[in-house]
Amino acid sequence: MFAQANSEHCRHKIFNANWTLDGQPRDETLFGMIRATHAANPQGTVVAYSDNAAILEGGPTQRFFARTDQSNGLYRRSPQTTHALLKVETHNHPTAIAPFPGAATGSGGEIRDEGATGRGAKPKFGLTGFTVSNLQLPDAVQPWELDADGKPYGRPERIASPLSIMIDGPIGGAAFNNEFGRPNLAGYFRTYELSAGGRMRGYHKPIMIAGGVGNLDAAHAGKRPLPVGALLIQLGGPGMRIGLGGGAASSMGAGSNTEDLDFDSVQRGNPEIQRRAQEVLDRCWAMGDANPILSIHDVGAGGLSNAFPEIVHDAGRSARFELARVPLEESGLSPAEIWCNESQERYVLSIAPDSLATFDHWCQRERCPYAVVGRVTDDGRLVLVGDEGDKGDIPPVDMPIDVLLGKPPRMQREGVHVLRA
Repeated sequence: MFAQANSEHCRHKIFNANWTLDGQPRDETLFGMIRATHAANPQGTVVAYSDNAAILEGGPTQRFFARTDQSNGLYRRSPQTTHALLKVETHNHPTAIAPFPGAATGSGGEIRDEGATGRGAKPKFGLTGFTVSNLQLPDAVQPWELDADGKPYGRPERIASPLSIMIDGPIGGAAFNNEFGRPNLAGYFRTYELSAGGRMRGYHKPIMIAGGVGNLDAAHAGKRPLPVGALLIQLGGPGMRIGLGGGAASSMGAGSNTEDLDFDSVQRGNPEIQRRAQEVLDRCWAMGDANPILSIHDVGAGGLSNAFPEIVHDAGRSARFELARVPLEESGLSPAEIWCNESQERYVLSIAPDSLATFDHWCQRERCPYAVVGRVTDDGRLVLVGDEGDKGDIPPVDMPIDVLLGKPPRMQREGVHVLRA
């Protein structure tokens, strides 16, 4: 849990590090420079850096959908202010190990980020991008692609070749987008290797970019406070013994992890379940002011161990969870595997107890699994119990939530200017 929640993937410690450049301390962090640029030009931005996707200011629209806060459920034009969503993220590590499922789950995670923005939003269209090393096409390898011994520059055997990544990766991303029901309209790919300082640098660990655009009702742009006793729900697919350690693995250099752990961190995509979950979200935000969702979060790196603590900590709360309530597809999982696996197609969200009947109705209609896993507390502790009936058992987790998600010590990074002729 600590490894995933405090990985570079989740906490961006390098981008928030203290820097010296040519021996001179810098006042700003890399993220600070980005935020300063936005602060100087904030026009048109509603939310940035604080939710699963950025929200850009929209305008009055006549949005066409079935209003689910009305009994007839007819499609009609509903006047509302509609904002736009933007999100781009990288999914480099699993694409390097398993190009098709890696790129597929990269697209799937980005789609979930859009849907889990504010109090529920609508993904519209996507993009994928790939940067790899030289392709080394069969029967067409060029001399500059080989080392002094006439061999390709080395990469760990478990890392897929650039050519296989470019054959299977884009298909994986397109397949998930299509099967979810969102068109993938844009993308790019490039190859790059550079000999510098006696070393060949390239992208054996590729850059796989997943991005997209969506929209949401302006009234749902902000997450609501979480009252004590609010329900904490997992929506979507069951947990499995897959995707273990992906957040930490993606933050490591290619080949520096052990081979079995690299493969353990690869996930599986199930766009059908994610489509069902999105339909539930659509039914909720279509209720307008009666939307039962108070706050929602994508389940990505670290699985439930990262998403559930984050959703309550961001609201200034804490929580108690029951491990036995987490839906599972496999038996015999340890508490760590249940709590930390990164099975795809899951969201965590919070609703008031009196909204459960309405939420259950939409889940039953869309045949989407869900489970009430915990409740919001205000005692400052993150508590995970094995089973409410096992009063004598030591909880797998019982700790101050700020220890997990408080401000970590800052890294120190050093940089130098490189002058080129």
